[in-house]
Amino acid sequence: MARRKRSARKPAGSSPGTVMYIGRERTQAVQIKRIRYSPDGFEDLTSVGIAECKPPGDGEAVTWFNVEGIHDTKILESLGEAFGIHSLVLEDIGNTGQRPKLEDFDSYIFVTLKMITYDQKKRSLASEHVSLILGDRYVLSLQEDPGDVFEQVRGRIRTGKGRIRRCGADYLLFSLMDAVVDYYFEVLEQLSDDLEDLEQEVVERPTPETLRSVHVLKREMILLRRSVWPVREAVNMLVRDESNLVTDGTRLFFRDLYDHTIQVIDTVETFRDILSGLLDVYLSSISNRMNEIMKVLTIMSSIFIPLTFIVGVYGMNFKYMPELEWELGYSVTWLVMIVIAVGLLAVFRRRGWM
Repeated sequence: MARRKRSARKPAGSSPGTVMYIGRERTQAVQIKRIRYSPDGFEDLTSVGIAECKPPGDGEAVTWFNVEGIHDTKILESLGEAFGIHSLVLEDIGNTGQRPKLEDFDSYIFVTLKMITYDQKKRSLASEHVSLILGDRYVLSLQEDPGDVFEQVRGRIRTGKGRIRRCGADYLLFSLMDAVVDYYFEVLEQLSDDLEDLEQEVVERPTPETLRSVHVLKREMILLRRSVWPVREAVNMLVRDESNLVTDGTRLFFRDLYDHTIQVIDTVETFRDILSGLLDVYLSSISNRMNEIMKVLTIMSSIFIPLTFIVGVYGMNFKYMPELEWELGYSVTWLVMIVIAVGLLAVFRRRGWM
């Protein structure tokens, strides 16, 4: 697997709250898309400019702003001014290495988490930094690249299925977080298939490439664990938080989401244990194969040692040897060596060494 490119780091000694992008270099234009909905209808996905990004007024429908691209710090600062977002939050949004977390600022709730995808051909995980801000009748989502796991949420808004259009912005926040966590299960299912194939390979035909695959997956499990474990804490805070932005009815759904995160974490830990076990199985398989090879070589050596002794004795250059002038000496020598070889093979087979 190709080595991951290291992201840029914030210069040491920088002032707290300095908005800067820390991540892989990107050049695409930032896209901002908006969806508005209410129980009576919805305004479908439309691209808007930064000037149209502002909190909805009193009585307006729930609005979802989705920002594709966080590398333009000027846009982040403009969003911060429009929605009253603290500079420390903007700093966390621009830092793609930020650990998933949740912070309550009374007027809004800030959540950051990782959207995980898995490439089965390369057996490598990729994570995308996603930030969510819940305010009064609006949700602001910010992600690194176009494309996400939120299409089913958009579909429910368009069709009016479920309760999403009947509930407030807090339920939209739950739906987005739930979509991310649900996709973890798809990633885990793909990882499970690869683990089964790898386990069979380790037992039947282990190679150095097999060991490399085990080490690669172990490293990917570390990334997955770091991405999933803090999400549990964030969801738990939403369950226990007494913010006015989250209703009691929606907290029940966050409680269910908390159970999902626990299930994901348990599965990740199980996979880590399986991979650790595969390393032991690999070493045992290699050791057993080496033992089989050594057993064959030992059997061959045991057969040829007495034969070599006989040949060595009659290969000595002494003039006076009892059997040297015997006419049947050559034939008898061959017969004795054949009997010894066959007898040793019979003894080895009877003892179960072959």
